[in-house]
Amino acid sequence: MKIIYRLLLLLAFFSVVACNSNSDKKNIPSIGFIDFVEDATLAKAKQGFVDALSKNGFSEEKSTLKINYKNAQGDQPTLLQAIDLMVSQKPDLIASNTTLATINAVQRSKGIPVFMMVAPRPDIAGLTDKSGNAPANLFGTYETLDYIDTSAALVNELFPNAKKVGTVYSQSESQSVDALNRLKKVCALIGIEVIAIPVTNSSETQLITQSLLDKNIDVFFALPDNVIFSSFETIVKSCNDKHIPILTSEAGLVSRGALASFGADMYQWGYQSGLQAAAYLKYKNTKALKPEIVNVRLKVMNTKVAQTFNIQPDSSFKQIQ
Repeated sequence: MKIIYRLLLLLAFFSVVACNSNSDKKNIPSIGFIDFVEDATLAKAKQGFVDALSKNGFSEEKSTLKINYKNAQGDQPTLLQAIDLMVSQKPDLIASNTTLATINAVQRSKGIPVFMMVAPRPDIAGLTDKSGNAPANLFGTYETLDYIDTSAALVNELFPNAKKVGTVYSQSESQSVDALNRLKKVCALIGIEVIAIPVTNSSETQLITQSLLDKNIDVFFALPDNVIFSSFETIVKSCNDKHIPILTSEAGLVSRGALASFGADMYQWGYQSGLQAAAYLKYKNTKALKPEIVNVRLKVMNTKVAQTFNIQPDSSFKQIQ
């Protein structure tokens, strides 16, 4: 009888431990992170987001957070399926990286808070209602088109004799089309022609870029475009072969071979959104949160590339190699 009694006590003990263990797991917050494409530049935003959470006590390494990461690999149907799966798992929040991920996450998340990054202001993304209000479940950090003005000014600053700027863009990406239209407007004011050729996917990039370079452009301008992000090394090689400099609004592309940029720091962009997400996980309340403009922009130059074009960066540039 004593043996049976001890066995019953042990079973009861392990049952309590198991229940407590399951309870602890249930209390660990979970988030879904959706990326539209696999890309080194966008990965910096993701890392910033994760680091902000970690520094505020939410980390997979310390078992205080569960992250369900999905990447659509640039495929729209895959993106929708991934978001629907995330929603069915009822995470505490969804983090969305790039415009298409944000738009679809907000529209399909059924009230789950969405924290965006590498995406434009809600009205530019077409997410506001008739009264100009953003979706009630949208938070995180956005960019406006104002940065294109300064980015385009780099053309005149670094190459005052430039007459033609070339670029490629995705017609299906609203942020890319909006940025292209703004680029054309700004360049027209300073007497520069913009030649743009649409590209559908990264497999076309090399052929399209070479066709663009045959039009005797003076500068290639890399727009905030997922196809450009995912195939940037191909663009760099083609431009290098023709000795054409690349300017951009994306600081992350400078480390990948562009000459210079003026735009949001990708890591800090993700970090800023991650701070909002951490505040939500702490207090489970969104009253103090709202979409906000990115607060860290950088003027960056790749010194190694600069030497190729005999350019000496001044003190206004952050210099990288």
